[in-house]
Amino acid sequence: MKKEMVNHPSHYNQGKIEVIDAIEDWGLNFSEGCVVKYVARYRYKDAPLKDLKKAKWYLDRLIAFLEKEND
Repeated sequence: MKKEMVNHPSHYNQGKIEVIDAIEDWGLNFSEGCVVKYVARYRYKDAPLKDLKKAKWYLDRLIAFLEKEND
């Protein structure tokens, strides 16, 4: 059977809610949402370290933005 990769793939559904639902409910911006998304799903992906590095990239970007804003 072919794996579903667009609508609700297995790595999206590891708990009671999908990550996108939490991101929308919490009103996170794009970078914040990406950090949450990659951290929440990394254990269920084929390349977990890659996803953690993606989360770090977005977190570093968010930190840089906030540092610049506070200068």
